[in-house]
Amino acid sequence: MAVNWEILDIVGGDQALTSMFLFWGLMLLTYFLMQNGLSIFNDVTKSMSLFMLEKALGPGIDLVEGREGSASKTWFIQGMLWLIAASTLAFEGLWLKQDPTALHSLSAWGYDPTASSLLYASNFAALYGGVGMLLVGSSLHIIPRLSGTDLASERNATLVSFLWTLAVVILVIAAHDSVILGLNIFLIGTAMHTLGFVAIAINLLLTVSERKVALPIPGWLIMMGVLADPISVVATVLTGSIQTGTGQWLLAQMVGGTFFFATAAGVALYVSSSASGNPLWSRSLGAATLVGALATVNPLGASNGRMAADMLGVTFEQLQPSSQDGIAMAFLMALAMIPVMALVANLMMTLRGGDAFIENPDSAGIPELNLGASMLLPLAAACLFVQSDALSAAPELSGMSATMLLMAIWLVLVPFSLGAALHLFPTVTGRSLLSRNRARWAYWMMGGGALLGLTVSVMSDLIDMSLIEAAVEDPSALSADVQAVGAILFYGTAVGAIMHSLNAVSGLFRGTMEDADRATSSSITMDDYSLVTPTSVRKILAGGADLDTTVVPVGESDDAGGPTEL
Repeated sequence: MAVNWEILDIVGGDQALTSMFLFWGLMLLTYFLMQNGLSIFNDVTKSMSLFMLEKALGPGIDLVEGREGSASKTWFIQGMLWLIAASTLAFEGLWLKQDPTALHSLSAWGYDPTASSLLYASNFAALYGGVGMLLVGSSLHIIPRLSGTDLASERNATLVSFLWTLAVVILVIAAHDSVILGLNIFLIGTAMHTLGFVAIAINLLLTVSERKVALPIPGWLIMMGVLADPISVVATVLTGSIQTGTGQWLLAQMVGGTFFFATAAGVALYVSSSASGNPLWSRSLGAATLVGALATVNPLGASNGRMAADMLGVTFEQLQPSSQDGIAMAFLMALAMIPVMALVANLMMTLRGGDAFIENPDSAGIPELNLGASMLLPLAAACLFVQSDALSAAPELSGMSATMLLMAIWLVLVPFSLGAALHLFPTVTGRSLLSRNRARWAYWMMGGGALLGLTVSVMSDLIDMSLIEAAVEDPSALSADVQAVGAILFYGTAVGAIMHSLNAVSGLFRGTMEDADRATSSSITMDDYSLVTPTSVRKILAGGADLDTTVVPVGESDDAGGPTEL
């Protein structure tokens, strides 16, 4: 196998570049197969995949219901519950940074967490538990709507949610202690997560294969984001770069830029159009987001590949890229600002529409989308500096990397995924959230707590970095005091997560009955364009219309009709 790695290195340069070239080739092949299928093997492949999703599980599949929307509902509720666990772990980790003995009494029970272990566990709970489950739940609703068909297997998707949750529980435990009874707990959690992820990917692929209409850009963002996760793992393993610190860092960035960023972008674009009633402001910007998410390296994330190394059971190595890899990765991260700016512009203009107020009080989740879109660009720029510094020979900003990752999670990914789930909740469950007022309070608690708390935590990190640079041996009381304030402010995020979860769970039983078939398919597909206010042909075409799109004037009047002015 070593000979193969050397050959690949000669072809693609260093291992990171080779992994990227292989990833791009596999993604192009995936797109071709999705568009053209497997020729005469199509029917056989579909039949076998559907059999694996349902019949192969035997009596276990009968434990869950197959009603439309049941899968998304299950994923939404579990995802919101995971946000409570993730925010609690993050708060405890931030507090222990300034008071390491705060939870020392738990050591009598055999549990002796540290600030780093708690923050590490919170990242797994937030990314794979909260954000991951909310994004999958939204995708299970959005993809069938955009495809004009039903989900291939509601029952399998519902059953897999519990497997996914169990996998996240094991990953959170492994973040504290990776070896229990001589077993690598990370590998067990990764195996269970992979099994659930493959089932979801097959379910979505079967749904898309039965599509009645062309899949719009948000649908492609979701599908390619989901499929790029396992493909990026295959690319780094085949090239052998997963054994190096550079390959581990690259894999973490590729997963973050595809499954988390691209899928969140597709979900957010769909919901922005659905909630506002406006067509996507620009189809070209949507395409730029799709291509850019796959062709570049997203800077959002940690400055090391520890999560990727632990989940795959390889020895964690420090990031020490070669000069060629360092220049190439820095260039690709700089290019990643293009899809970031395209997504932010498209979201903002779609939500705004015809001078409509962006925080629509009648639609829960829109303030969260607005927050995520507002924070994405400045955080991406800040992470770009931190990541570029990490690629240098003598990094100086690594001390703030962990806090920047928390900001990317709680100020971008969580608002996008949670906002989408809150908006789709009435359609999926048939009931509205229990209280819109509670949803607004929860938004301010979560958003304000994360923004203020983590900003203050960054200040504490800067103080520590300054002391280290000045070679000061005695710790600073100022840094500890500032970190305590940041932890207290972040506690609002945990309270907001609890309020959101209670609001959703209570809504399942006491929420106002909603029409499950209410329009949430948005005007992305542009089969019909509702003309509410005077507009231009350029705006209609930019939204994705073609010569067959029907322009439908909205509203009635007793005045005499006349020709429509274009």
